[in-house]
Amino acid sequence: MKSRWLTALPVFNEVNYVDDVLDQVLRYSDRVLVVNDGSSDGTTEKLDARKAAQPERIDVLHHPQNRGYGAALQSAFQFTLDNNYEGVVTLDCDGQHQPHRIPRFIEAARTADIVSGSRYLKKYEGDDEPPAERMFINRRITADLNDRLGFSLTDAFCGFKAYRADALRVMRITDEGYAMPLQLWVEAAAARLSVVEVPVPLIYLDLDRSFGGSLDHAETRLNYYNQVIDEAIEMVRSEGRLPDTVCLRTQSCG
Repeated sequence: MKSRWLTALPVFNEVNYVDDVLDQVLRYSDRVLVVNDGSSDGTTEKLDARKAAQPERIDVLHHPQNRGYGAALQSAFQFTLDNNYEGVVTLDCDGQHQPHRIPRFIEAARTADIVSGSRYLKKYEGDDEPPAERMFINRRITADLNDRLGFSLTDAFCGFKAYRADALRVMRITDEGYAMPLQLWVEAAAARLSVVEVPVPLIYLDLDRSFGGSLDHAETRLNYYNQVIDEAIEMVRSEGRLPDTVCLRTQSCG
């Protein structure tokens, strides 16, 4: 029996990429959901035309206003559960993730609850050089999550992932912004989910990407990410889903 997996694309103002990415994804996925997070550049109209042309393969959810990356993924997760898919593969719509790798993620999810892409597990010919501040933050946050939650991650932020539906049911994701993956790792640890990483190439097409206001400043963004992790840990500890030995950064546990 053919597995029922969904591929989901969170999209915000990607009018220059969305057609090409959709064409590629449809080669490797039977059903695609695009979550349009308040685009205002013509993406909305383009997506409606694509859905009208292929309603049996493309679904589109529109957020009337831009709510954030995490909010778009929450909509994709809920759609996955509401429509009884076995799981969902998420990838960005800016050309930085390669759709031909989708089957590898689904295959890996046979034995893991979450499959996460890593840009640092393997060196590919032609890999881009990541912006220094982004690599610094990724390494700091990834090491911190490993130390505090017991993971062995190499890339905490890659948006190319596969989630089994059973995993989505036991996680409580509420963060609507770019810090959503950090809350996700805390929730995954609290639910004792199994995680594997698979290598993906390092592709950076938007070196000037904005994280929103003050978060474009690296130190402010790092402090904010640490705050999100602390708040997520504090929440699951208060609910008894993680032991008190999992510390907040402001504590000394032992």
